[in-house]
Amino acid sequence: MTTFESLGLQENLLKAVTDLGFVSPTPIQEKAIPVLLGGDRDFVGLAQTGTGKTAAFGLPLLHQLDTKVRNVQGLILCPTRELCLQITNDLKNFSKYLGDVNIVAVYGGTSIGMQLRDLKRGAHIVVATPGRLLDIIERGAINFDNVRYAVLDEADEMLNMGFQEDINSILSNTPEEKTTWLFSATMPTEVRRIAQKYMEDPFELTVGGKNTGNANIEHEYYVVRPRDKYAALKRIVDYNPDIFGIIFTRTKIESQEIAESLIKDGYNADALHGDLTQQQRDKVMKRFREKNLQVLVATDVAARGIDVDNVTHVINYELPDDVENYTHRSGRTARAGRSGVSIAIVSGRDIGKIRQIERVIGKKFEKAEVPDGFAVCEKQLFALVHRVHNVTVNEEQIDPYLTRIYEEFADLSKEDIIRRFASLEFNEFLEYYQDAPDLNVKEGPRGSDEHSMTRRNSGKFTRLFINLGSVDNFTRGDMLRFICDNAGIRGNKIGRIDLKGVYSFFEVENDAAPQVQSGFKQVEHNGRSVRIETSQDGDKRKPGGGGGYRSYGDRPKKTWSGSEDGGFRPRREYSKSGSGGGFRPKRG
Repeated sequence: MTTFESLGLQENLLKAVTDLGFVSPTPIQEKAIPVLLGGDRDFVGLAQTGTGKTAAFGLPLLHQLDTKVRNVQGLILCPTRELCLQITNDLKNFSKYLGDVNIVAVYGGTSIGMQLRDLKRGAHIVVATPGRLLDIIERGAINFDNVRYAVLDEADEMLNMGFQEDINSILSNTPEEKTTWLFSATMPTEVRRIAQKYMEDPFELTVGGKNTGNANIEHEYYVVRPRDKYAALKRIVDYNPDIFGIIFTRTKIESQEIAESLIKDGYNADALHGDLTQQQRDKVMKRFREKNLQVLVATDVAARGIDVDNVTHVINYELPDDVENYTHRSGRTARAGRSGVSIAIVSGRDIGKIRQIERVIGKKFEKAEVPDGFAVCEKQLFALVHRVHNVTVNEEQIDPYLTRIYEEFADLSKEDIIRRFASLEFNEFLEYYQDAPDLNVKEGPRGSDEHSMTRRNSGKFTRLFINLGSVDNFTRGDMLRFICDNAGIRGNKIGRIDLKGVYSFFEVENDAAPQVQSGFKQVEHNGRSVRIETSQDGDKRKPGGGGGYRSYGDRPKKTWSGSEDGGFRPRREYSKSGSGGGFRPKRG
């Protein structure tokens, strides 16, 4: 077995790699690192997302860094802020024993002043998105005279996002004698042109077949009617109680709508898309990395560069227009040798695209059936039983209460206790799925989920004003939770939410409007009194009208939070965390 020691890396890097728990290099690392340690040859590496490319170029770059020279020696370009931060964090972890190594991340959506100050203090390596780096170059705030290595990571995606001219401008400011390393999942004509223009006789390495997917990913597709897509999504999530996944949509609007509907139906979900501020994106990603989100609903561009361990499922709510983007999506799971599942929810007209993707990735999709109500309930019940069986008992903490607990259960047999315990948490699921319809496309009857959607859309809503908005770091999901917490109502009572800058409007079912106004009489947010008023325009509308979101039906009203022992545990409500508008589970 190949080891990192056999690749020729210096001792301080090997020590950091050991600390990170790396045992043996991935194929791209095993083949690329010895070549890159030579330091004098251009390099093209083709490998899929999640194969360990950052370490493949990061370790050789750090190995050859002259830490005594306080100038930019390495430049790494990548397509998104998330990937920029991920690469920077990885390089800092790799270099922890190298001494004073300064690695600066340069990306848009945050203060350029702070980044300028970081650069002024002297950077050994700059990790950047093209747009922000051009701004800094135009200000004359960076000197590339000492750049020895230029790395283009996810080059195909940078070109897909329209950065070709920016890349040309940036590379033209670097020395001609530098060494260029290019990493990409695919090699379209535009990437090949970059290689020909800026490289001389590069060493080319392909790990796996070109455009092929990760061998550890299972691919499934479910065929449903378009109107049943959301109901099928919920059922698939419920059938996988331990899911920690990403749901992909085509548009920013759809990602926000799906996330809001999932929140209303009791799931811990949030959206990630280009309309969020950097602060909002960071907050969403922090919750996802900490597993305080069960599912993240994202667009292709927003999810680029997400490198989160243990993502179990990727769900394609809509298949991408570009077949190659499917490979990028599915690569969010099964990272670092793990296994994962990539799911597509499609209608009959999408079968041709499924076959096209199969040819590109070289793997067959398994046609799966949307599970029926009995199967979902069974999965949920035994997931609950499994968590209880494996829970860690804190003997010292619980011991003072055991006498009273035993007395309470004295008249019950073991079998009675088990039945009551299972029913306590499980009755809601049993009731909800008791008459669940078949959602698979071969069946004809209309489902109760659609009926539920129609029922919810038919109610009259009152439009209310609230003096909080996006400047208070609220997303629409945050606003929904904030309203429900303080008013003591469920999310299915809330209709459309129009988030503005310093204020917002939201709709609430008429019978719940007095409770909402009463619940906010003495509420403060960050030291400011929160004010709720009936909208003066008297506009009462149905959610979904006038460009609002679509409501998608009901679910047992539980929310879920991440747990270290795997899966998600039920929690009953939220409480304010007291800072930054965030939320945490209420105890007791």
